[in-house]
Amino acid sequence: MKRVFLTGASSGIGLAIAKLLVAQGHEVWGTSRNLERLPKMPQFHPLRLDLSDPRSIDEAFNAKLAEAGHFDVLINNAGSGHFGPAENLSTETISNQFQLLVFGHIQLMQLALAAMRGQGHGLIINITSLASRLPVPFMAAYNAAKAAMAAFTMSLQLELPDARVRIVDLQPADICTNFNHAVTRASGYDASYERRVAKTWDAVDRNLKNAPKPELVAARVCQLIAGEAPPPRLTVGDFFQGRVAPFIFRFLPQRVRIWGLKKYYGL
Repeated sequence: MKRVFLTGASSGIGLAIAKLLVAQGHEVWGTSRNLERLPKMPQFHPLRLDLSDPRSIDEAFNAKLAEAGHFDVLINNAGSGHFGPAENLSTETISNQFQLLVFGHIQLMQLALAAMRGQGHGLIINITSLASRLPVPFMAAYNAAKAAMAAFTMSLQLELPDARVRIVDLQPADICTNFNHAVTRASGYDASYERRVAKTWDAVDRNLKNAPKPELVAARVCQLIAGEAPPPRLTVGDFFQGRVAPFIFRFLPQRVRIWGLKKYYGL
C-alpha cells in the first residue's frame, strides 16, 4: 500500500488515477480547487488546493504530510488550457498557464523531495504532455508550459544525487476527457485567423473524442508505482500518437515537422 498525493483528482485523468489507485489498495490524498467535485471513496482523502496560490500549496501539502506521516508518491496532474493565436496572448494569460502547469507543480516537487529524501525513498510522476514535443496549434502557452515542465523534470533527473527517489515524465497524447470544456477560448483576434482557429479546434475536439479513455493513463501510473525501475519518460496514447509520431519526428528536420503538424491539423 502506497500513500499518494495527487493533484487534479476531480475529473478526467486525475479522477481515473484516483479510482484505480484506491481499487488497488493505495491511500490517496486528492486535490481540487472545489472540494465538492472530489469523489467520496474509502481510502481517498479530499483536500482543497489552488495551484495559483503558493500559500495554499504550502499549507495543503504540509498539513496532509503531517496527517499521512509520509508520502510514497507525488503525482502532478492538475492543469488547464488556453486556446487562441499566440500573437495575441497577454502576459497575464501566459503567466497564469505557467503558474498552474509549472510553478505550482515545481513548488510541490520541492516540498515532496525534501520529505522523500529524508525518508530515503519516493516517486514523483509529472504528467506533462506530448504537446511539449509536438505542439498543438493555437495552444502556445500550454505547449510552452508543458515543455518547461518536461525540461525541469529532466534537469532533476540529471542532478538528483539520491537514486532512491525516482522522477518520471509521463506524457499523454490525446486522451478522451472533458479537458476541452475547461479550456479558455480567446476572442477578439484578427479576422485572418478565424478559419485556421476554427479548423484547428474542430480537429482537436475530434481527436479528443476518438482518443483512448483516461483509464489507459491510470493503468500506466499504477504500473509505474508498482515497478522498481520506472523509465524517466513515458508516452501514453493511441498507437500513432503514442509511438509512431514521436519516433518519426525525432529524425525529421524542423521544417518537415512544422509541415507535418500543419497537415495533421488541416492548416
